[in-house]
Amino acid sequence: MPSDDTGLSRLSAIPLAGPVLARAYGWLAASPIGRALAPVGRMERVTLAVVAFAALALYAFAVLAGEVLEGDTGRLDRTILLALRNPGDLADPIGPTWFEEVMRDLTALGGTTVLALVTVGVIAYLLLVRRRATALLVAASVLGATVLASLLKWGFDRPRPDLVPHGVAVYSQSFPSSHAMLSAAIYLTLGALLARSQERVRVKAFLIGVAVLVTVLVGTSRIYLGVHWPTDVLGGWAVGAAWASASWLVMLWLQRRGEVEAEAPAPPPAAD
Repeated sequence: MPSDDTGLSRLSAIPLAGPVLARAYGWLAASPIGRALAPVGRMERVTLAVVAFAALALYAFAVLAGEVLEGDTGRLDRTILLALRNPGDLADPIGPTWFEEVMRDLTALGGTTVLALVTVGVIAYLLLVRRRATALLVAASVLGATVLASLLKWGFDRPRPDLVPHGVAVYSQSFPSSHAMLSAAIYLTLGALLARSQERVRVKAFLIGVAVLVTVLVGTSRIYLGVHWPTDVLGGWAVGAAWASASWLVMLWLQRRGEVEAEAPAPPPAAD
């Protein structure tokens, strides 16, 4: 498995786990296993890495879901929710009033309206720059994530937390958090997509970093506002990250086959 700068750059662009996978890729390349896999093509190696991460995320979700169904996470969930409330008044989250408003603003970033506006805006942009196949892939990825989130909520049918008053209105089941899941699936997918349209590594890292930050803030806000158990958010992040990685992999394969527009070329090295 020889060193491959292009392979490492593509691994680094994977939502959430890119830097970890890139480092593991470099370590594996120098190992006996890596030398044994040297004849295997780069695309196949990247595929194996992404599939491994997605499988790990789904395994984590499956273990967490089993614990939730058995009621083994109840103590931890209650402890965290109560730690975020004023002991003398459970209707009052810790922190000043302005911080509560900030959390409500952040949680809106994972709501249906905002996610729909962001998705439509990105798709419109892709159509304007004549990247129609990529726009179609984004639409399919977002629609699929939305349907999956609804099916999972319906299947687990976990009640919302009743330990503390809710900071915002809620209408659906609790596990997994659709705000956390869709934020991970959509923002990470869009972040990776935009990163692939940029030439400079620093810009790619910035776009992925912003997507991860927004995903974390949205999920955290759901716990702070008392509308989700912490394990709901963890489950949403796990499935969302797996979905974003799978979407990235599909895009990479379609680009290789020429059915989706290619990544922006890397800039030439600076002259001395």
